This record gives sequence, C-alpha cells and structure tokens, in this order.
Amino acid sequence: MSTLPYLTGIQQAGIGVADLEVSWKWYRKVLGMNVPVFDDTGVAELMTRYTADIPEKRRAVLALNMAGGGGFEIWQYINRLPVAPAQPPRLGDLGIYALKIKAKNVPAFHELLAAKGIATKSMVEDPLAERTFWMKDPWGNRFQLVHGQSWFNAEPLAVGGVCGAVIGVSDMDRAVAFYTQVLGIREVVYDRSGVFADLPEDTEVRRVLLRKVGENFGAFSRLLGNTRLELIQRLDGLGRPIFEGRCWGDRGFIHLCFDAINLEGLKNRAESMGHAFTVDSDQTFRMGKAGGRFAYIEDPDGTLIELVETHKVPLFKPLGIYLDLQRRGMYKVLPDWMLRIMGWSKRND
Repeated sequence: MSTLPYLTGIQQAGIGVADLEVSWKWYRKVLGMNVPVFDDTGVAELMTRYTADIPEKRRAVLALNMAGGGGFEIWQYINRLPVAPAQPPRLGDLGIYALKIKAKNVPAFHELLAAKGIATKSMVEDPLAERTFWMKDPWGNRFQLVHGQSWFNAEPLAVGGVCGAVIGVSDMDRAVAFYTQVLGIREVVYDRSGVFADLPEDTEVRRVLLRKVGENFGAFSRLLGNTRLELIQRLDGLGRPIFEGRCWGDRGFIHLCFDAINLEGLKNRAESMGHAFTVDSDQTFRMGKAGGRFAYIEDPDGTLIELVETHKVPLFKPLGIYLDLQRRGMYKVLPDWMLRIMGWSKRND
C-alpha cells in the first residue's frame, strides 16, 4: 500500500454553541446526528493560538448520522459565553458560510421539514440541475440540503451527514490551489461567475465546486463517502472574515475536519507548499475514550481546517468494544457490520 498522504473524507464540522444539550437535541431530531462517538470535557490547551492565549475549558460531543457522511463536533465553552458574529455572515464572507448536508430525496425531505414547522427556503436547481434548498438552525447557522451521491445505511427518505461546505474566499485561484494541491480535493466540477438563483443572496460571485469521490481505503471511507467543497468569492471584493475579533469555539462553524491517513506525510507535503500546520498534537490525543493525532492548517484566508488521524475509536462503549486502528492498519476499510456497531450507541429522544 502506498504511503502517500490521503484524506478519506469529511469526519466532522465543528459548531460553536451556547447550550450544547439544546443544540444537540435539535440536530438529533432534525438532522439525525444521534450517535455520539465521544462526549468529552477538558481544557483546549493546544488551541490557545486561536483562543486569545487562554487555555479554555470546554465540552465537546462528536455526533454522527449513521446514514453516512461527516458528523458534527458540537463545542461549548464552560467558563465563558461564546460570542456571536457582530453581523450575520454574508455569501462570500471569509470562512465557512454553510455546511452541505445530503438527503436521499431532497424534495421529500423538504416536505418533511415543512410538516414539522421548520422554515426552509424554496427548492431550486443548482448548476448541476439537481434539486437543493437552504435552511438555518435556530441559532442562524446555515445549511444547504443537496442530493447525496454516497450512502452507508440510508432509508429512502433519509437525511445524512455533512458531505461538504460552502467557504468564502478572497482570491479564488489561491484558494483552489490550496484545496486541490495541498488537501488533494482535485476534481473541478464547475467554475462560474455571475448572480445565481440557487444561492441565497443576489450577490455577484465567482463559484468553484470541488469534489473528491470516496475511495476504497481508510477505516471510515464507507461511512464518510464523497466530499464537495464550494468556494465563493465576492466580485465586489467586500468579503469580511466571519470570525474577525472572535475566537475558535465562539458561535458558528469553527472548523471543517477531514479524516486523515499518514498525517506526517501530509504535514511534509503542506510545508513544502508553504502551508505549515499551525497546531499539531504530534501524538495520540485523547477525547473521551477516542484518540488520535490531530492538526490544524489554515486556508489562504485563515479558515481553519482540522485533520485527524484516528488511532482508537469506541465501537460500543457499554461492552468495552474499542478499535485500535494503529494495530489494525490505517488503510484497511472497516467492514460494514463493524461500523454498524457504532450505531448501537444511538441517542433516542
């Protein structure tokens, strides 16, 4: 097996919240994020670069949707209130504007949300002629529902996990070079400019959709599936940093995290291209009963990308079933039956 660095897919997106229990309950009921991988309280000692040099105490829950896709890392400060953005993020503001959530049947899921009284935008067609719509959670975080191309264990009307993100950038060519050459999300699906009816704001932008089709390597590749990142550049040049004057962990989308294999190799490649890691645990870091090496890298506009090389993961904590991926081999795909054991920990409401 090649030792080249790889990303298998989106592991999770970090969401800073004011009340973890309230937020997680909403994400469970509406978006199916009901399987906790870890629930950990501790001090973010390695992240002081992004928390005003203060080692902040926090609680974090990583929750998955077993239909497939990345999860949510729901993150709450313990010793202070998280700060909301001074103004709601606009299309093309620098950072993570929205998460892409996959649905098996987008129109049917749109109807389901309407029946629950959850406000959504009207359905539209995207540049690929696929049905899509936008929605917000009660705290103003924006989500785009898109047609899912890869699934693990999905019912016909299922909603899945995170399959991508909409990220504002200031220089499209620099941003595309980072995401394609450093992170390896290489397929350019389209590159278009104008004002678009499928976007939630009438702003002239350049938009580039990048895609990485899931490959048959890495423990969680069957679960995580495909990745699509949509980069948005405002052509008026007025994009402002979404987290300007705020800290990692404050309210909103705080990072996008990829499941990594051979993180040391990826570190070397990134450094050779002028994008050094800004944070690196360098060894196994514990989050509850889970553990792995994690690192952060910034895109050209400072958007935080987390990279996690998973070493140990609980499959079913009540019976003490854990998996040591370092011993098993990082490139080996976990069989479906083993991944489904994770679903036994489903949190029911």
